[in-house]
Amino acid sequence: MMNQLKTILLLGGMSALLIAVGGAFGRGSLLLAVGVALVMNLGSYFFSDKLVLAMNRARELSPAEAPSLHRMVAELAVRAGIPKPRLFVTDEVQPNAFATGRNPSHGVVAVTRGLLELLDEEELRGVLAHEVSHIAHRDILVASVAAAMASAISMLANMVRWAAIFGGSRRDEEEGGGGVLGALAFSLLAPLGALLVQMAISRSREFLADEGAAKLTGDPRGLARALLKLQRGAQSLDFGGEAATASLYIVNPFSGLGGIRELFSTHPSTQARIDRLMAMTPHRYS
Repeated sequence: MMNQLKTILLLGGMSALLIAVGGAFGRGSLLLAVGVALVMNLGSYFFSDKLVLAMNRARELSPAEAPSLHRMVAELAVRAGIPKPRLFVTDEVQPNAFATGRNPSHGVVAVTRGLLELLDEEELRGVLAHEVSHIAHRDILVASVAAAMASAISMLANMVRWAAIFGGSRRDEEEGGGGVLGALAFSLLAPLGALLVQMAISRSREFLADEGAAKLTGDPRGLARALLKLQRGAQSLDFGGEAATASLYIVNPFSGLGGIRELFSTHPSTQARIDRLMAMTPHRYS
């Protein structure tokens, strides 16, 4: 519940930032930027599953190839109250998994070959439950809304920046020289703020999917153990997939950043996620 509220507040904050940036040019420019951003992101929203699967060279996994995996996903989907997602596999050696699809009716869960070879049944169930939770929570839609607003803010900020540069002389005379610098600073900070909010929303949805997985499986410990193994795999094995899709994976395939760069990470730290999971008692979710 707290992570849902956090997402709502963050989206509200980004909306306020969008309106603030749009106010620099008026309602017409604001509507134009929002319209362009929506058109840009609608395409990725409707075709994201096909694009992401192609970029990661994933192929559909038939029930005959992995009957136990299909049974596990079907059971979790029933508990989550959604249609059974399609199952895909990639030949990636790094253990990982991701979900995609614009809504539960088009849900897809993809796992790497390394994941299937590394995890035991309880750990695998935890990872699959995490991905099913993403689909049930419509996280692709949430991410698309956040991306659309961030795109609109960036476009409006660019307009503010160019207007400040080319209209600088007149503004300097009217505002004593501080107008242009203020506008330029605003045009640079607004997109940065939007990016930070977008990353924070992504991290919040990861925590929410972890909690959802604990509810679906009845025990958070399997996912906690899986996350530890996946983090070690991400640190020791090179990722051969597409870097542009890294944010979709359950564990960041390019781990070990640390420092201030964590602000721009789409994933919470794996240790923070494990700590939260281990603090959950099994009887809460049975």
